[in-house]
Amino acid sequence: MVARARPTSVGAVTIQCLSSVVQLDPAAAPGAARPVAGALRRTPVRTRWWVEALTVAWLLWVYDAITNLAPLRLAPALGHARGILSLEQTLGIAPERALDGWLAGHRTLGLLLSDYYDNAHFIVTLGLLGWLWWARADIYRALRSSLVLMNVLAFAVFWRYPVAPPRMLAGYTDVVASTHAIGSWHDGALASQANQLAAMPSLHIGWALWCTVAVWRATRAAWLRAAAVLYPVLTGFAVLATGNHFVLDIVGGILVALGAFAIVHLARGRRGGALPAPL
Repeated sequence: MVARARPTSVGAVTIQCLSSVVQLDPAAAPGAARPVAGALRRTPVRTRWWVEALTVAWLLWVYDAITNLAPLRLAPALGHARGILSLEQTLGIAPERALDGWLAGHRTLGLLLSDYYDNAHFIVTLGLLGWLWWARADIYRALRSSLVLMNVLAFAVFWRYPVAPPRMLAGYTDVVASTHAIGSWHDGALASQANQLAAMPSLHIGWALWCTVAVWRATRAAWLRAAAVLYPVLTGFAVLATGNHFVLDIVGGILVALGAFAIVHLARGRRGGALPAPL
């Protein structure tokens, strides 16, 4: 018996090509027939590493351009910081000074939290992003797009509304600098490479929330999900106690993260993808 050839069409080939680029589910595309039982399932394709590297390089270039303007924006950034602190005091949500003073009196704990503040932000986020690229191509694109968009939205705020951190105001201690934390961006050679006037919104919180969502999508392990939930909570405490962010900066970081996820979700819906499918 001669095996019957699998039928093909221009439409089917087109859908397959688009699926490999934007990782949409071909069955969810408008006008596409749903696959019958036993049909070959689409295998997610890992994106090219150099495309991801170019994306990171572009984000670093934008961030550096904003950082270069910092010396010209110190005065308005300090004014914005005082305004945020005043608003928090009016609302009764200003624990930054008390937490900062308490942590400054506990050097060992202060060093641990400072090391965590300086390094977990990058190690956890970039490590998780790299693992998703390597092992979970099926969910990588949507999560990567959300993270990139989150940074772009935050950069826009950094550009238009620079805000100094609490540690630059009178009465606060720069715990990270005073404990000489590993990888400190507050003093030494690294200080010139970091935007010291980017407190609002808190990308530490935004990235931590992204990690929580990424872990929940990538695994069902209860202990990993529990750790993912605790991660932004610990990060929130660290950024407040070390004098690096206001409470409203944290709120801003949450809003930026939610906005990025929402935009990617809506864009995915417009492309006709099913809800769990990545962009």
